[in-house]
Amino acid sequence: MGFTIGGIREIRSGTRRRGRLAECTTVAEFTGLWGWDVVPGARAAGGACSCGRRDCAAPGAHPLEFAPPVPAGATLDEVSKAWSEFPGASVMLPVGQAFDVLEVSEPAGRRALVRLERMGLPLGPVTATPDGRAHFFVAPGAAADLPRLLYRLGWDDPAALDLRGLGPGRYITAPPSDRGGLGPVRWLRPPALDSATRPPAARLLLGALAYVAHRSRP
Repeated sequence: MGFTIGGIREIRSGTRRRGRLAECTTVAEFTGLWGWDVVPGARAAGGACSCGRRDCAAPGAHPLEFAPPVPAGATLDEVSKAWSEFPGASVMLPVGQAFDVLEVSEPAGRRALVRLERMGLPLGPVTATPDGRAHFFVAPGAAADLPRLLYRLGWDDPAALDLRGLGPGRYITAPPSDRGGLGPVRWLRPPALDSATRPPAARLLLGALAYVAHRSRP
């Protein structure tokens, strides 16, 4: 016996509901457990951005201008109510509040992560983006202090290392949301209570990150 049209619609509707619940649960974990603000973001399909702007400079990789942030501390019920206004939005995190980000190429980031873990150094969350970048969460203020910290380590030119600091005013896409229509962002090191709420100082990781980034240059 085949499915009726009504049955197919019911299955699809149930699948959408489960997807929305999983999405809201993820956002509530970010706000409730880790103390992060979350912002609904645009999505991209076929090179077009859901924001509707034909001249969008970052399709599927920016917050929705008309969507207010869901604040740190929001409960699952509060998240569900807020997120229902923007179904299908990507999950984005504002940088420069609870954490800054050190960004390197994904291959360098993976090698550095192994090195840092072997050294027993404190680590925060780490993500990998579908366009080949790794994001290390560190204590706020790292982006502004990065040139000075690298100079003290003997590196004069951060750009030559392909190592960047992301700070206030920047946003990153959080797992498991799609970024730019290229695929999902993934955790290389997922959040934990001790590291997500108190990310490590950048200076503790920077030596290994800079060294591996330098060795990874083509």
